Amino acid sequence: MAFTTEKRKIDPIQRRRERLERAETRERQRLSSLSAILNVMVKAVQKAGRSLIRDFGELGELQVTRKGPGDFVSNADIQVEKILIDSLSEDRPDYGFISEERGLIAPKNDSPFTWIIDPIDGTTNFIHALPFFAISVALKYYDAITAAVVFNPITNELYYAEKGQGAFLMTPSGSKRLRVSGRTNLQECLVGAVGRIHGDVLQKLAGRIAGFRFSGAVTLQLSEVSAGQLDAFIAQKMPVWDIAAASLFIREAGGTIATVSGKTGLMDLTGGEYVIASSLSLFTTIQKELLKKG
Repeated sequence: MAFTTEKRKIDPIQRRRERLERAETRERQRLSSLSAILNVMVKAVQKAGRSLIRDFGELGELQVTRKGPGDFVSNADIQVEKILIDSLSEDRPDYGFISEERGLIAPKNDSPFTWIIDPIDGTTNFIHALPFFAISVALKYYDAITAAVVFNPITNELYYAEKGQGAFLMTPSGSKRLRVSGRTNLQECLVGAVGRIHGDVLQKLAGRIAGFRFSGAVTLQLSEVSAGQLDAFIAQKMPVWDIAAASLFIREAGGTIATVSGKTGLMDLTGGEYVIASSLSLFTTIQKELLKKG
């Protein structure tokens, strides 16, 4: 008797659907372990992210206006801001807002809580179809950031932290705790910066480091410092919505973020001094270089 074997036909669409369902199940399980406030924040950025993904696929028809030199605002910015404010207000109606587009919305009933949101950090990247941008939400209690979320909807990478609980990165393949880089030799270090960094800083560090990286998305670069992907970040005159969320990530990942003179308050970081984000030991090294005369 002859036996024959028949290969089972596998439907590639069904296989992809099953993989997505398994990934969604794992994501739901991971999210279920988060605190109530982080769940509120994650729900809001994911909802806003779905809107951005749709717009990212239709960039040719996206209406964009100039807000200032090198600074763009799009319909997507405004729509994402509305989604975030509506979603966060639904769960926490008394909390106030500080937003890039709408400015200050005062808290109600003397609430000490304020959301600090950036609908799209890296708007110029977004409108040029570069997938390096993020939605940023931080929660301020009086003058301290107590919880933070940064989400890149294109890569589905979610950074999150709660004060005293560590900082984490959730990706489709899993979650990991964040730690700042352990490099101490300046010549081995990659340093993130923004395009408006002054020539004196470039001069003092050029040739002393492995290189600068300019990405156009401050929040993501600061998040990369917390993950040890960038060893440090240097900038000046950053708005509070660019720095609020990732400042918590860096501190919870064992690093520091402070002005070159050592000030660490949230509003100090948005002043005129240079700000350094890095490990504690590397901060001292970079600080000395920037403070050198000439």
